[in-house]
Amino acid sequence: MPIKTEVWSVGLTPALLQETILPSEQLLEDMIVSAPRLLSEEWMLIGRQESTGLGGRIDLLAIAPDASLVLIELKRDRTPRDVVAQALDYASWVEKLAAEDIAAIYKRYRQNADLAADFKAYFGLPLDEEALNQSHQIIIVASGLDASTERIVAYLSERDIAINVLCFQVFQQDAQQLISRSWLLDPVATQANASNTRSDGPSEPWNGEFYCSFGHSSTRSWLDAQALGFICGGGGTWYSNSLKMLAPGDRVWVNIPQQGYVGVGRVTGRATAAADFTVIHNGVDTPVLQAATRGTYHAEHRDDPTLCEYFVAVEWLQTVPVEQAIKEVGLFGNQNTVCRPTTPKWRWTIERLKARLPHFDKT
Repeated sequence: MPIKTEVWSVGLTPALLQETILPSEQLLEDMIVSAPRLLSEEWMLIGRQESTGLGGRIDLLAIAPDASLVLIELKRDRTPRDVVAQALDYASWVEKLAAEDIAAIYKRYRQNADLAADFKAYFGLPLDEEALNQSHQIIIVASGLDASTERIVAYLSERDIAINVLCFQVFQQDAQQLISRSWLLDPVATQANASNTRSDGPSEPWNGEFYCSFGHSSTRSWLDAQALGFICGGGGTWYSNSLKMLAPGDRVWVNIPQQGYVGVGRVTGRATAAADFTVIHNGVDTPVLQAATRGTYHAEHRDDPTLCEYFVAVEWLQTVPVEQAIKEVGLFGNQNTVCRPTTPKWRWTIERLKARLPHFDKT
């Protein structure tokens, strides 16, 4: 059923706030540009009202931490069929953007700005030109959601199209207007669809093997992960949410960016916030932030469910030290903490890794 939110005042006699509307969808777009966190803390806006050369202009364009693109289209007064069709049409244009095209779009959005430098400042990561625009997702922004739009978007998402709807509602409280937002679908699923359907070649059915990008640095340590049996990701929902795809029994192959593959393990638990995750240390069940001492693990955010580190327990089947990481030309790589790749490169990568890590299936 269509998204519907009700907001009540807090008190002994709660009062239902009256729903109202914004003067225009243009105001909503202006608000998003002024405060991009209305959309997501994990995206950086890089374009606005950019001509596609197809007889239209995209409303907004953003970039995610893995250098994938996010096409953002406001529903405005269009019918469900029109807005979805136009968004898909624009996505076919976004998919073909080369690195130099994206840099030029950003310069038009922020005059004389440098995309690589601003990406590094925003995300704390270098912009990998090879990863740039290897996947994308479509976000439709609406001030109200009808059943037809919901059915269309759900149908496409179930068929692995990375599309979602962010619905805003406005409420009146005395002289002030308040705005709320609700996702139609779980953003984790949309992010997963985007990472699974990369634009660098054909896709094929997922082979059941999970990929993990483990950021070995001062934040998290592969030595800790090896010794204590975990993988982790945090510092924002984009990094931690994909861990929720894992379930006990799943097999996961771990890659350290720029280093190579370092292990394969069997998942034994669900994604758990740092404050609640424990490991066996010196024979004793110990809070992970006490036992894992080689990294910071965003300990300063342990009580913040958005920014804290999340952990997944893993029984290692075979691991190697960072110095012996498996790195070959053509092996699959991705900056998502966890994903379910559907590119033929992933199948080939697994074949190579099984030869290098022969204990991948031990019981």
